[in-house]
Amino acid sequence: MNIDWTVFTPWSALGGGVLIGLAAAVFLLVNGRIAGISGVLGGLLQPRSGDVGWRLAFLIGLLVTPLLFMLAGRPQVVPIESGYGALILAGLLVGLGTRLGSGCTSGHGVCGISRLSPRSLVATALFMLAGFATTFVVRHLLGL
Repeated sequence: MNIDWTVFTPWSALGGGVLIGLAAAVFLLVNGRIAGISGVLGGLLQPRSGDVGWRLAFLIGLLVTPLLFMLAGRPQVVPIESGYGALILAGLLVGLGTRLGSGCTSGHGVCGISRLSPRSLVATALFMLAGFATTFVVRHLLGL
């Protein structure tokens, strides 16, 4: 394995991880809820009284924050090498996986592991194994 040191950003990655962990902990302490994106979004699809406002605020924050970051003069260009069909298929598969796994990587991987949830430990291990296997097949067997 070879690391491209020109794009390796350990300090910003560490800072981002700390911020995600702090945000998840504060969210749990203040609201008593897990900051799992699939659960937040799923709750909007089947809304309950008094449960919509914070979910909308959470999702709007996810959409607005990158725009604020760009306005601050730090735009990031992320090259996407796949076509729309592959991106749509990937999104549908991720959605299916979150339903089958009863949660997403943020709910299980960040919040569940920090609570030492056995279900989340297994789910996160399976997410990672599926990602490794998919990357191996796509990159090494199919050569895409």
